[in-house]
Amino acid sequence: MAERQIVVIDAGHGGSDPGAVYNGRQEKDDNLKLALAVGKVLADDGVDVRYTRIDDTYHTPLEKAMMGNDAEADFFVSIHRNAMPVPGSGSGAEVLVFEDTGMQAVLAKNILEALSKTGFPNLGIIERPGLIVLRRTKIPSALVEAGFIDSEADNYLFDQNFDAIARAIADGIKNSFYEQEDSQTEYYQVQTGAYRVRSLAEAQMEELKGQGFPAFVVLEEGLYKVRVGAFQDIDHAVQMEQALKRYGYHTFMVKRPAVY
Repeated sequence: MAERQIVVIDAGHGGSDPGAVYNGRQEKDDNLKLALAVGKVLADDGVDVRYTRIDDTYHTPLEKAMMGNDAEADFFVSIHRNAMPVPGSGSGAEVLVFEDTGMQAVLAKNILEALSKTGFPNLGIIERPGLIVLRRTKIPSALVEAGFIDSEADNYLFDQNFDAIARAIADGIKNSFYEQEDSQTEYYQVQTGAYRVRSLAEAQMEELKGQGFPAFVVLEEGLYKVRVGAFQDIDHAVQMEQALKRYGYHTFMVKRPAVY
């Protein structure tokens, strides 16, 4: 990683909120144990780790989300264990996100892929826009369900393969750091128009394509914007802009990140 990265690790529940409970086993305890272990792996690898709690303390989901925002962290990862209405009827790991797009989707995918290699069935990525720790964080966030606390098989795996599970979650986070760095590469586009009416933007796009230009339409700030090309080398972008001007288009250059 090119520079020090920050991740906030949240141990779900805590204090007066035990989370799911099964045969005397409390989710809040498993969450804290795993959160601290994941954080240690990351810290040993040079990541700046912050925690929403390091003991049996309760904070509201909103307070936890604000901790992530205030830290100006790269990622917020909340650690949990799952449960079913009928004990023993569920097994596996899943990752919850506000929306399965962008860097939060990358984070969820990387964590889940690594976690599933430890023995948990892969239950997939689930969109949960109603969860406050996902909805109110302003940074890429994911909530990890590390097996079912009411499953004997999952508890055995959690206990016997604990170090590998912690390492897997940490590796998923670190892999996401690398992809985040790649996504920050900037490139240049040439814009030829901006319209409130989509059909007008699409008409100009088709005209440009008919003239051999790689045109497309993006929706930004309520406007349909017609753009041409994507160049990491600004000289190539300037050449495209000059070609468009020769066709009579009014242009200006825009700079965008490689991944939205």
